[in-house]
Amino acid sequence: MPEGQVRVVECAGKSLALSHIDGEYYAIDNRCTHDNGPLGEGSIKNGRIICPRHGAAFDAKTGKVLSLPAVRSVAGYRVIVDGDDVLVECDSGVVPQ
Repeated sequence: MPEGQVRVVECAGKSLALSHIDGEYYAIDNRCTHDNGPLGEGSIKNGRIICPRHGAAFDAKTGKVLSLPAVRSVAGYRVIVDGDDVLVECDSGVVPQ
């Protein structure tokens, strides 16, 4: 996955937005808390995933909500790189305060 991109991935029945930023991979829930917009179809700007529907921004590393119209954060998940494999711990989700 190229640097600076975000994609939708499935993990144990969960839809996640996987991003590649500064050589690291991060995963957060794929649904914007404003109106369930697909974050994995958005864009990345300055470490933020921008929802393609109404422009709410979330920290791509943690899932913390950063701008309106969303007011609640989404869960972030631990990502492990093992050789060419990118693995997400789907049950490790934490919603930042």
